[in-house]
Amino acid sequence: MQRLIIIIVLIIPFVLYSQKKETINWITNNSITIEDANPDSELTIFNNNTPIKFEKAKIYGFGEASHNTKEFFDLKAKFFKYLVKNKGLKVFIMEESYQAEAGINEWIKGGKGDKKTIANDFNIGFWHTEEVIELLEWMRNYNIGKSEGEQIKFYGMDIQVGNKINLEIRDFVLSNKIQVDENLLIVADSCSNKKINYENPTDWWQLQVPKLHQLKQQILYSKLDQEKYQTIERSLNYLISYTEYAASVKEGFLASYKCHDLKMFENVKYIINQQAENAKVFIWAHNEHINKKEMYNYGSEVLSLGRHLKDYYNDDYYSVGFDFGTGKIKGYVTDKKKGNYWKTYHITKPVCLQTNVDF
Repeated sequence: MQRLIIIIVLIIPFVLYSQKKETINWITNNSITIEDANPDSELTIFNNNTPIKFEKAKIYGFGEASHNTKEFFDLKAKFFKYLVKNKGLKVFIMEESYQAEAGINEWIKGGKGDKKTIANDFNIGFWHTEEVIELLEWMRNYNIGKSEGEQIKFYGMDIQVGNKINLEIRDFVLSNKIQVDENLLIVADSCSNKKINYENPTDWWQLQVPKLHQLKQQILYSKLDQEKYQTIERSLNYLISYTEYAASVKEGFLASYKCHDLKMFENVKYIINQQAENAKVFIWAHNEHINKKEMYNYGSEVLSLGRHLKDYYNDDYYSVGFDFGTGKIKGYVTDKKKGNYWKTYHITKPVCLQTNVDF
């Protein structure tokens, strides 16, 4: 037994070295140079060496190893602009709430709004950066003078925030004189206004889900024409998804993330099939979400957004992940004893992509 253990221990480093060398060789033979991280310069070398699968794809998932790294944002913006200018892409979907859409689309289409305050429409703080705001401004400038069908549109796919959706539902019901049970509208108010308690989850959310489905059915059967119904369908779907996600939190960490990415997939699929008319799509999210396998580790059974997209759209989906090279990055440390705080981490060599991630 001791000899067997020694043999195994001696073999493992050799196998790991061989795998690492094989990976390095593959990268060396297949890599395409990106001239710089300037979001406004051209991808000349990439354009002349575009991978066939990238060329044929319609849905592009661009990730990031962290949500607060300038270079990731700049490179993603660079590829987005390339796809808009060279491949006719017009749909931008972000790991952001549905509620952000109205104000951002109003501004990037040349309407009211201000560069200094446009980030206030975001519900996720990571997007309150110069890089993201400048990308939105680029979209606005691009849209000037173009018809509705030629303009870039912004969509949110995340379902972790429910605020204000109830107001859209009530306004729609009132303006269209739809007869619905007021008690169901009160349920919508409660779900929309209630925040998720991740530390002490309850069964309350699960009890509201069938009531929201009942509200949706009452509105659906109110003899509205299809075009009118589609204007409120997304609001209803997002509120239901938010409530289902909140209910899943009680089942544990993995269950909630499984629900989270499934619901984001359903939202992306709806946008593509119902509103984007199968146009080319750019998805901006974390590496964990856009990769084509599972989240966190093999065997977790937590299918990522990217895995769902790959299973459903096959080669129409193409994902690109970004990882660290060298430099420094701020990370938020949670510490029950000392209290939470920000810390700067120094990276001295490239960090290998997590083994469960497949791009």
